[in-house]
Amino acid sequence: MRDVRHFIGGDFVESADGSSFESISPIDNTPIATVAEGGSAEIDLAVSAARQAFAEWSSWSAEDRAVVLHRVADGIEDRLEELAEWETRDMGKSITAARTKDMPRSAHNFRFFADYAAQVGTEAWDQPSKNVFTFELREPLGVVGSISPWNFPLMLLTWKVAPALAFGCTVIAKPAEQSPITASILAEIVKDAGVPDGVFNVVNGFGPDGAGEALTTHPDVDAITFTGESNTGRAIMSAASQTMKKLSFEMGGKSPNIVMADADLDDAVDGSLKGIFTNQGEVCLAGSRILVQRPIYDEFLARLVEGAEKWTLGNPLEESTEMGPLVSEEHLEKVLSYIELAQDEGAKLMTGGYRVTDGEFAAGNYVAPTIFADADNSMQVCQDEIFGPVEMVMPFDTVDEAIDLANESRYGLSAMVWTTNLNTAHRVAREVKAGTMWVNCFFVRDLRAPFGGYKASGLGREGGAYSYEFFTEAKAVVMKV
Repeated sequence: MRDVRHFIGGDFVESADGSSFESISPIDNTPIATVAEGGSAEIDLAVSAARQAFAEWSSWSAEDRAVVLHRVADGIEDRLEELAEWETRDMGKSITAARTKDMPRSAHNFRFFADYAAQVGTEAWDQPSKNVFTFELREPLGVVGSISPWNFPLMLLTWKVAPALAFGCTVIAKPAEQSPITASILAEIVKDAGVPDGVFNVVNGFGPDGAGEALTTHPDVDAITFTGESNTGRAIMSAASQTMKKLSFEMGGKSPNIVMADADLDDAVDGSLKGIFTNQGEVCLAGSRILVQRPIYDEFLARLVEGAEKWTLGNPLEESTEMGPLVSEEHLEKVLSYIELAQDEGAKLMTGGYRVTDGEFAAGNYVAPTIFADADNSMQVCQDEIFGPVEMVMPFDTVDEAIDLANESRYGLSAMVWTTNLNTAHRVAREVKAGTMWVNCFFVRDLRAPFGGYKASGLGREGGAYSYEFFTEAKAVVMKV
């Protein structure tokens, strides 16, 4: 059992009223941590600490902040094994993925934004005919509330915290209640790295009537950056409107994965399997609707099913495991209900479709990799974000039809297309309404590129200059010469 407390003003503290809850491991549904449960009192303390620290931190040069943030990255790398194991125990992700992808990327988030903030410039405009020279100043925004999800706990937390700190803001982080442990370890790393007290704070707790709601409604919080479910985003937007906060949301998805008849089938099958079963399908970017051109539909489907049945389901602490348990019993029941709904709606179950309860799996939240064929895009299971290892496959005939099917969704976070035709690749990339389009690849990121979604998948963009714009205020200085 680990003791997880709030981190406020440079100190680890219990809740004022002594409230706490348990963090449950999805591997066997046993408690692994006692977590302090915060609310408005703890948020008030954290905001006060962050507001007080902002004056000093925002006055540091970007180069000086970068030195400290690189030490944070060093600390993540030094404690990589510890972080990876707790991440796996807390939310069920593969230990191999945590070690080789999530933790290194978390460190890289700090390194990238530390260096970017030290190098980025501003614009200037000369008007000699008017004897006026105008230039842009960029000033740190202020106190930022960061609400991060449970599916990539540390990676997505650092994706928000790193740029906020690099650009001179101070932060109150509210990690997901399902996976709070690595945020607490990050607080230890931040303190050891020499980040001034109050610059980074962590308040644990829940959303409605808890720490999350208190954070989003607090008048002294200048912005909220949120990753999570779309309905939660709507609630945050409504709450934040009362104090006119700046908002950045990355929300749900039901991403189309288009496989053209001319695609390299080996790549398309492999990429499609990774696109839905990585992280147990608990990925907002997951390619959970596969659209396959009819001439290759049967062959692609057979190979996809064969690959899914070879996908290694197991204890996520074992290095050979590719897919572990779902994050909670509540989420397990949600995913199983969608599997039942898919059959009721007439989709054809090709493999999986059940909870795995053999032997050591009995106590955990394991679902077999599941594929449905002959789906129709009008089905609820093709429109709702299931957020689990459940794939819906449907045929199409023409590129026009594929684009229409891809866009028939309230979401628009990401999309994939597999084709060897350059014209098709460009056309699909242009016409599918999604924040990220992958062509013959999946889950590859350049941190300079915009990241976010269309429609119900988000509000605004982050990454590189887009994060710079969000976490700073722009001021025009007009000077008569």
